[in-house]
Amino acid sequence: MSKYTTGEIAKLCGVSVRTVQYYDNRGILIPSELSEGGRRLYSENDLKRMHVICFLREAGLPINSIATLFAEKDPERIILVLLEQQQNALQAELSECQKKLHLVEGIKREISEVESFSLESIGDIAHIMKQKNQLAKMHWGMILSGLPISILQCIAIILWITNGLWWLFLIWACVAIPWGICISKYYFSHVAYICPECHEVFTPKFKEAFWAYHTPRMRRLTCPKCGRKGLCVEVFARKENNVNG
Repeated sequence: MSKYTTGEIAKLCGVSVRTVQYYDNRGILIPSELSEGGRRLYSENDLKRMHVICFLREAGLPINSIATLFAEKDPERIILVLLEQQQNALQAELSECQKKLHLVEGIKREISEVESFSLESIGDIAHIMKQKNQLAKMHWGMILSGLPISILQCIAIILWITNGLWWLFLIWACVAIPWGICISKYYFSHVAYICPECHEVFTPKFKEAFWAYHTPRMRRLTCPKCGRKGLCVEVFARKENNVNG
């Protein structure tokens, strides 16, 4: 039967000699015998055991768990439980890493859209990203609430053109105009804007916001703090935000 020295078993398993010695000191991989000169000698079974240890370490299992595993009389059953626990831990870690990756990607996207980036802009970007999901939910809620009115509009136009039923379009207008006013008031009472100049988070007056030029994420407004008039970034308005007007 083959015998392996510490250096040989380390080379075969792709680890350092110090690692093999460390496992020996922890009682995980004890050599089968000592030579007359006091050298540690490992058997084929020791080599197999070392391969298992390396595999478990590569899977991320801590040394303490591996030591406990080998101390049991029936390690085969326990190893399945350990691997399942490690799988759950790695999945949770992966999920957390993906969240951080999405956060980094989001920050990079926001920075690329800022006209003049500064350290103060980081605070604006953090505020924007925290409120992004709530803003998106509100947008979708508004879209869904307006869907029946849009369908009614299409039906009214088609019937007006095909059958001359103009009064149905009038009914649509009587419904759509009040709805538009109510949804606009609701919208502007739930959004705020960040001034890129002084970084003030403010809520504009309804009239100014309603008629202002805007993009899907920005609106041209006058900052109540510094007086700058230009595009301001839209965010979801928290209750603690100052309402100016």
